[in-house]
Amino acid sequence: SHRHHVLHDQEVDKRTCVPMNHLWEQQAPYTVCNSSLSEYGVLGFELGFAMASPNALVCWEAQFGDFHNTAQCIIDQFISSGQAKWVRHNGIVLLLPHGMEGMGPEHSSARPERFLQMSNDDSDAYPFSEQFEVSQLYECNWIVVNCSTPANYFHVLRRQILLPFRKPLIVLTPKSLLRHPEAKSSFDEMVSGTTFQRVIPETGLAAQAPHEVKRVIFCTGKVYYDLLKERKNQDLEKQVAITRLEQISPFPFDLLKGELEKYPGADLVWCQEEHKNSGYYDYVKPRFRTIVNHTRPIWYVGREPAAAAATGNKNTHLVSLRRFLDTAFNLEAFEGKT
Repeated sequence: SHRHHVLHDQEVDKRTCVPMNHLWEQQAPYTVCNSSLSEYGVLGFELGFAMASPNALVCWEAQFGDFHNTAQCIIDQFISSGQAKWVRHNGIVLLLPHGMEGMGPEHSSARPERFLQMSNDDSDAYPFSEQFEVSQLYECNWIVVNCSTPANYFHVLRRQILLPFRKPLIVLTPKSLLRHPEAKSSFDEMVSGTTFQRVIPETGLAAQAPHEVKRVIFCTGKVYYDLLKERKNQDLEKQVAITRLEQISPFPFDLLKGELEKYPGADLVWCQEEHKNSGYYDYVKPRFRTIVNHTRPIWYVGREPAAAAATGNKNTHLVSLRRFLDTAFNLEAFEGKT
């Protein structure tokens, strides 16, 4: 959709219009440019631009999330550790389209596990204070999110500028949600008084009778919409709650504590569309266990471990999707296991 931000006149050569520059009077300038496929050089330039212009919202978008591979040294050496090494704050935003959509191993994974592994968020720390959310953001080395609604995507970019300090922001947003009929927001969710939601809890039938819920599925990203559809098809809307993590790092301990306490008798499941050795599971598991003081297991549901990020065969993709959706809603899948 960003490719439509510059309109070209078909009759007059080099005559263009950028509608985003004409939203209201005295707005900040909006600049969009295509770059060569030299991610190492371009991301390094954008990092410097964001350093020199801390009040600008500088976004670098990869065509697909895994295109950041050739800029890995910029990410490892400068973006993830810039504050720790040189006490330099930077608010650069990396937009990395990410989702397992059967489009092949080169176009299906931004490798979120790499960003989470480089996060300085402590899995064993369980601090609480009145300013917990802000203090987390201030102490972290960067922020990793996967927004499932347009409103939350809007708010996380807005928050990036409104914060009184600068942190790199990693945004993992799947392309398929651009046109997904369920991935929509009312303008009421973007007006004054609304904010970014680190966690979007269950609000349906399951939330109305939490003591009757048999399973709580935690997830992030577009797999939520697959789970939502499957739950409805199996008529399990009262027995299964689905909670979305929109901000994965720093981990929303405080909000998830309330969610876990709300469903005391339910199985806890982490569901992801990525393979088990990829994605979020290795990051979220110890943090969930910390919240419950290791008294309840957090089960994994998703694809089996694999070396390649994704298959390019649509049928294979759909078969593996069907397999883990069946497990997610099999309420007897983890009985007798510890």
